[in-house]
Amino acid sequence: MIAAGAWRPRAARGRERVVSESERASSSRPLWQQVLDDLERRIASGDIVDRFPTDKELTEQYGVSRHTVREAVQRLRARGLVDRHRGRGSFLTDGVLTQPLGGLYSLFRAVEEAGLEQRSRVLYLGIDHDPDIAARLQLPPNAELVRLERVRFAGPEPLAVDDTWLPADIGRQVLDVDFTRTALYDVLQELSAVNLTAADETLTPMVPDAQLAALLQLEEGEALLRVERLAHSGRRPVEYRTTLIRGQRFRYTSSWRSDEGPAPITAFVDSHPAG
Repeated sequence: MIAAGAWRPRAARGRERVVSESERASSSRPLWQQVLDDLERRIASGDIVDRFPTDKELTEQYGVSRHTVREAVQRLRARGLVDRHRGRGSFLTDGVLTQPLGGLYSLFRAVEEAGLEQRSRVLYLGIDHDPDIAARLQLPPNAELVRLERVRFAGPEPLAVDDTWLPADIGRQVLDVDFTRTALYDVLQELSAVNLTAADETLTPMVPDAQLAALLQLEEGEALLRVERLAHSGRRPVEYRTTLIRGQRFRYTSSWRSDEGPAPITAFVDSHPAG
């Protein structure tokens, strides 16, 4: 690991220097990882703002090969911290996916629109039973349900855990689908002719347990956003889903406009107060 004050790019010290052999040998971390760590430090401290240095500039600053620089920058892009625009260069982003409130979000689409590679690791896909979820889907307590549980990735990093339940008559069509890089809603439309027309969502912040923290590779103290959704096709509930999203990587936005005077004030009240 680069010791504080021991290795800095040339521009940061005000004079040219390269990474010495002794500095490289003193760390067990790959050279690209050392460059990545220092770039993340510079971004966090505000040393790099808006425009991101070119590969050539970074090669000169760190005294390393262009291949090493590209390895580091590729990971910054995969994490959503750097966005490259052809003909304009690279610029910093905030690394956060944004979803407007009031719309039917698709994590698949949100990740792709952010320029990140999306993929999923399926934890479970099969027939399951849950009387509480069956009731939400207006089905008998012992009804068969199709359950799809996935870890969702944005680039190389896990972004969310998704747990989706479908009525069996709809969900059976998806049991043989490879969801590694496939959007569930596209499959439902294609195989089951199901189009979602409405959804009710509840957003709740939560503190992850140790198992979730390990599964999502969370930083210490990082919170999750729990999104609970009941989606309908026409008047029929066809999907119950809970998504646990890394709070640092996702945000919801809302806006309102009033053409006829002030908007009404809404109070948010805990319906289950302590005690």
